[in-house]
Amino acid sequence: MPVGGEAIGLRGWKLAVIVGMSFIFGALQTVGVGFYAPCMAMVYALGMHPLTAFPIMMTATGMLMAAGGARFVKKGAYDRKIAISLTIAGVVGVFLAAYVVKSLPLLVLKWVVLCIILYTSGWMFLSASRKEPDKYEKKAYL
Repeated sequence: MPVGGEAIGLRGWKLAVIVGMSFIFGALQTVGVGFYAPCMAMVYALGMHPLTAFPIMMTATGMLMAAGGARFVKKGAYDRKIAISLTIAGVVGVFLAAYVVKSLPLLVLKWVVLCIILYTSGWMFLSASRKEPDKYEKKAYL
């Protein structure tokens, strides 16, 4: 796993790579693929300090969710109960991040991110092997 670096900003080709990959990850996020773990891995790989990942992830997600979610809300192509549950879990997650994750040693944090990447990849492959899209996927594309 890349060890990251000390940079708090990027220039030149590295900046172009992170912007381009953020657009790709953002597009994938609107169809259900997570943004945070791939973004954090990309930040590490480009030599940035791991603590710079959080503001990048939060800003990118905050900007794309309003635009990406508007179509789903307009068509009613989402489960309201799950949306409320995720909202509540997100609030709890912010406090966990602020008080627990922030104090984790960097090596532990990197292993947690690796586990999240592997878990997400496994679920993506499992979901891709299904033949029939669920009712919300059908509704969103009609």
